[in-house]
Amino acid sequence: MGTELGTDVCPKHMQYGPCGGVRPDGECEMRAGPCAFPDVVPWDDVVAPRRAATAPLVLTDFSATPFDPDDLAATAAVLAGACDAVLVGEHQNRPDFPPTVMAALLLDAGLSPWITLSCRDRNRVVLEQELRGLSLLEVQTVLCVTGDGRAYDVRPDVTQTFDLDGPRLVALAASLGMTAAVPETVTAPPVSRRPARLVAKQQAGASLAVLNHVPTPAVVAEFVTAARAAGLTIPVLGAVAVVTDDVSAAVLRGLPGLELDPEVVEAILTAPDPVQAGIDAAVAEARALLAIDGVDGVNISGSASANGTRAGAEIKAEVGRRVREEAGRGR
Repeated sequence: MGTELGTDVCPKHMQYGPCGGVRPDGECEMRAGPCAFPDVVPWDDVVAPRRAATAPLVLTDFSATPFDPDDLAATAAVLAGACDAVLVGEHQNRPDFPPTVMAALLLDAGLSPWITLSCRDRNRVVLEQELRGLSLLEVQTVLCVTGDGRAYDVRPDVTQTFDLDGPRLVALAASLGMTAAVPETVTAPPVSRRPARLVAKQQAGASLAVLNHVPTPAVVAEFVTAARAAGLTIPVLGAVAVVTDDVSAAVLRGLPGLELDPEVVEAILTAPDPVQAGIDAAVAEARALLAIDGVDGVNISGSASANGTRAGAEIKAEVGRRVREEAGRGR
């Protein structure tokens, strides 16, 4: 299955590379030297069954104080009614409750969670356990990612697992009857082959795609056109960056493969009211993305504020409400 290219030299033990963390100069995210995959590895196994899925109009990043169920419930209350689903990330430097626990808490709070499963910290057995647990909870969607590498100074005593990569996790999720969503980094090398990589994930069993941040909506339009021409049929969500201060901008700029429009960020940070300017800019970006043929929804993304997760949630909720109201889905 797959190819041996990169298996021994890729720090993430990927078979179906490259990942989304390839640096703009082609260097590996985790070590010195070029990415082990000069081209996209096509999916060559039996195509896993893929569930038809409808994209949410507004998928909002969910972030609360780790291991704090009270803050989770309070943050969920802020977002309720302002989005169609929430995306629960899995960060290399901020562990939280296990996916099944997070899902149960968010379901109890009245939200529809998309749970991210990363191959970084779990072997295949544990990934299958989480998938079966999420299925038992009737979680509709799981975002399947290879995962970013842990920084050298974050828990150096902990082994990074990478038993599977994103496409193989997609196939596992699909084989268990889950709706598998996948990310794609539009601007990571090899840029011209990224549409083919998303099609390969679809062939592995993906039902939905969430694109990472790009400088302008025009980049998304070009990518989606190329991907549809290459055979992509699954719904696609574009990423909306929510920035209101230096910290929230730095969070997005610091993630591998993500790019923001520097002129838009500068205009927000120098505005008399950066919070309002950031909200307005996010709504404008969402409007532009939703106008693209082939984009079915948006991911309201980022920490949004340096003033804590609750403040960030309130800002993202306002963006979500405005996007939903423009689309006729407001309260």
